[in-house]
Amino acid sequence: MGLQDLTPQLRTRLSRMERAVGWFVFLATALLLFGFGYYIYHTAERKGWFKIKAPFFTYVQSSAGLNVGDPVFMMGFAVGQITDIHPMPPGDRHNVRVQFEVVADYFRYIWTGGSYLKVNAADFLGKRQLEVTRGTNGYALVVTQPVLVKTADELKQLVEAQPGQWQLSQEVRDANSNLVFRAYTVLDQSNLLVMAGLNLESNSLYAYNNREKDKHFIAAAWDGRIHRYRIFKPGDETAWIRAVEAPPVTDQLQAMVTQIQQALPNVLALTNRLAAVLDNAANATANLNTTIVAAQPVITNFAVISAQLREPGSPIVWALGTNGNQQLQGALTNANALLADTDTNLTAMLFQLADITSNLNAQVQANTNMLSAISKTVMDADDLVQGLKHHWLLRSAFKKENKTNAPAATKK
Repeated sequence: MGLQDLTPQLRTRLSRMERAVGWFVFLATALLLFGFGYYIYHTAERKGWFKIKAPFFTYVQSSAGLNVGDPVFMMGFAVGQITDIHPMPPGDRHNVRVQFEVVADYFRYIWTGGSYLKVNAADFLGKRQLEVTRGTNGYALVVTQPVLVKTADELKQLVEAQPGQWQLSQEVRDANSNLVFRAYTVLDQSNLLVMAGLNLESNSLYAYNNREKDKHFIAAAWDGRIHRYRIFKPGDETAWIRAVEAPPVTDQLQAMVTQIQQALPNVLALTNRLAAVLDNAANATANLNTTIVAAQPVITNFAVISAQLREPGSPIVWALGTNGNQQLQGALTNANALLADTDTNLTAMLFQLADITSNLNAQVQANTNMLSAISKTVMDADDLVQGLKHHWLLRSAFKKENKTNAPAATKK
């Protein structure tokens, strides 16, 4: 049935339904496009499509475990990814060149002093990853502020017009390659005058305005070979960073296996020695058990002896026998009696000695001439001896003593 055959009421309702379906399809399509656009924006933001990317490159010994698209880490964060891996041409001293990107603002942590690339093992299956260390001093490897090449006269005019805003983008050295001014030195009239006297090449200096806003791209990269920032252009060589490459886990495992194989004979010899030592220990234990069994009677006798020694008088019984105690008692009794008799006899002897001395004293007092007679007898005996000394027959019997203290004879 054609549309013209419908009643006006049905045609009105059908047109309303068509408009409703059209609006529904339009809104669904709009929501779908909005969701798809939000997904693309979120993915681009997560992957850093809207961020500045700083290109770097390094050289490694082997590309094993590294793939294009692998993340690059710094301080535990994923800060970029590997963009290219290719071998160097024959005759080059490097093996593999690896290029990678680091997104903002992480590339601002990469400085000439302290920043290097570590190639670490990521797992035990040979996978490796790149990790950039944070720099602490030196110069930033890449910058986003434009670097300008100006003559000394032009820089003088700029410094006069904008004092404190212009800084060096290079190291200034003298004719002997001695460092005179470092990069980032704030330019003024005095140091510009010194630089003018150094006869710089082309009389030009690389400088930048520290008040100028950063660009949304990498403007220059530090080149250590020429000691200045090289203005970065698309297609130019990117910034180089030194790599410290650890051996792959497979190589380390192979070295460990080789070392174990070399040490295995010594280990087997050691196990044989341990087995011999254990056998000797078992034999010694068996002999010790036999010795302990044989020593049990000795231990029993020692226990009996110690029990006897704890009794009163046991040491004397052991030293002198069973009758020794009685004999010792008798000897002590006899010694006691002997000491008593000795005391009595000594007392009687003292009394007798006292009587003798008293009788001698009485006789001396009764005979007063006895002492003078004794003295005269002694003097006469001395005169007799002196006379015998002078007799010619007995003179040799009485030799004169040498006087050691006699004074020496004086010479006339």
